[in-house]
Amino acid sequence: MKYCIIGSGGIGGAVGAFLAASGQDVTFIARGAHLEAMLGQGLTVHSGIKGDFVVEHPKAVTAGEYRETPDVAFVCVKGYSLDDAAELLARCAGPETVVIPLLNIFGTGSELQRRLPSAHVLDGCIYITSYINAPGEISQGGKLFRIVFGERDGSVSPRLEAIAAELEHAGIRVVLSKEIRRDCFTKYALISVMAAVGAYYDAPMDEISADPEKREMAAELSREIDAIASAMGIPFSRDIVAGNLKMIDTSPKGTTASMQKDLKKGGKSEIDGLVFEPVRLGAQYQVATPAFAKVAAKFGFTPAQKD
Repeated sequence: MKYCIIGSGGIGGAVGAFLAASGQDVTFIARGAHLEAMLGQGLTVHSGIKGDFVVEHPKAVTAGEYRETPDVAFVCVKGYSLDDAAELLARCAGPETVVIPLLNIFGTGSELQRRLPSAHVLDGCIYITSYINAPGEISQGGKLFRIVFGERDGSVSPRLEAIAAELEHAGIRVVLSKEIRRDCFTKYALISVMAAVGAYYDAPMDEISADPEKREMAAELSREIDAIASAMGIPFSRDIVAGNLKMIDTSPKGTTASMQKDLKKGGKSEIDGLVFEPVRLGAQYQVATPAFAKVAAKFGFTPAQKD
C-alpha cells in the first residue's frame, strides 16, 4: 500500500522508517532542516528493536508539495498542528484513503472526521519512546512500539486487517481495537499524567519514580483520570493507577514527555489538551480534579479558559 506520514518527527519518522525499511511505499511530510537532512543524507534511525539503520533516498516533501493520494495516512503531528493536517487531508485523501491519527490528544479522530465528512477517519494511538536527535536522525528507545487503531463502531474490516499485517511485517506491534474510544483514553491517561507530573516538577520520569512525593502526585493524577473515564462511560479495563506507575518506573533514564520538551523550548505545546482539558472534563462530568487543577494553576490556567 501507499503510505503518507503527516508529521515526520519522533513518532511519524519511526512509523515511516519501519514501513519504508520493510519495502513499503512511504512519503514523509516534513519541513525545515529535518526535511533537508532527509533529502540529503537519508533518515537515520537508532532503534531499540532493529538497531541502527538508514532509510536511503526517502520520499520526503513539504505538505504543499505533496500531490499523491495515499491508501493510508498516519497523522503524527502535535495537537496544535491539527488544522494543518486537516487542510492537507482535505486536498489529498481519496474516498478509499484510511486516515489513522496517532496524536496524544483524546478525540482527534472524531474531530478530523467532523472536519472531513467524506473521509474515512479511524481513531488510534501509539506506545513508543522516540524523538528527533538531530535533523534527519531519530532515536527509538526500548522494545515498545505498538499502534492501536480501530473503527469507532467496533467493526474490523479486511482492509484494516491488511494494514495491520503490513505494520506487523515492518516490526510494529498492532492492536486492532473493538473498543477504540476506551483504548485511546487509556493512552491519554498515561500521557496526560506523565506530562502533568513531569512539567509540574520539571523532572524526568526516573526522578518522579524515585521520589515518594512526586510518585504519589502521579498516582493522584491517575486516580483522577480513572474517575473521569468512569464518569464518561468508558471505564478502564485495567488498573490505570498501577499501569501508569509501572510505565513511569520502567521508563528509560532521562525520559520526559514531549510536552515538557516543548515547554522547555518556550514555543507551542499540548498543555491545553493534556493538562487543562482534564480539569474541564472533571467540571463537565462532576469529578473532582484537585491534582490536575494544581498543575494547571502553575501554568496560569483558570477553569473558564480554553487556549
